[in-house]
Amino acid sequence: MKYGEKAIKDAKIEPWENPYTDRDYRVDISFPEFTCLCPRSGYPDFATIRISYVPDKYIVELKSLKLYLNSFRDEHISHESSTNKIFDELKNALKPRSLEVIGDFNERGNMKTVIKVSM
Repeated sequence: MKYGEKAIKDAKIEPWENPYTDRDYRVDISFPEFTCLCPRSGYPDFATIRISYVPDKYIVELKSLKLYLNSFRDEHISHESSTNKIFDELKNALKPRSLEVIGDFNERGNMKTVIKVSM
């Protein structure tokens, strides 16, 4: 196993302390190279994952997030499940004041899916 594959396999979202807990500010992250596998056909699905949150005590360390999102590459998971799973992991790790995760999946079979999960 190459070092990048091992890093992706072991990936976990790493929270960092928020240096500005006294104010509200929004963090917007876009990950345009998300991939996973269709649980029915095994065909690859491609998406842009958009994350927007207002931190409380923690912010996300970006490399850990990148590796975590790359860990879906070989997982057979639906659009809905992957977007909700990402939301749940971020919510549990960061406990943000607000959070929205959007899975904007590329068209496949003349169908486009956008999943939005928020609190």
